[in-house]
Amino acid sequence: MPYEVSRQVRCPSRPIKGSSPLTGVEISLPILLVHHDEELWGDDAKEFKPEKFAEGVSKVTNGQLSYLPFGGGPQVCIGQNFAMIEAKLALTLILQHFTFELSPSYAHASSSIASLRPQYGAHLILHQH
Repeated sequence: MPYEVSRQVRCPSRPIKGSSPLTGVEISLPILLVHHDEELWGDDAKEFKPEKFAEGVSKVTNGQLSYLPFGGGPQVCIGQNFAMIEAKLALTLILQHFTFELSPSYAHASSSIASLRPQYGAHLILHQH
């Protein structure tokens, strides 16, 4: 997943919250900050609540382009749906031959770099059947 979305302003544009970017300026938008912005997502923006999306992304974001898992606009990945289905299918076919469990040495500590993840990795023990 990209850490930020960068675009170059190619022509004069309308003001964004009181300021107008100059032509030729590159604007970077840190995706992690957008995904945790309480103005966009509400007071529980930093909490894991997948039920928010039960009625779709557009309902949660009030139609604003603020959920960017694969980019957005004209530069969005055209194969994102196929790629996700293909990856899930391949992983399912591989993992059906294994069982796994957390290692006794695993200690939970989360880290936030572009997304929430285990700080020291997820130590797993795989058993092939």
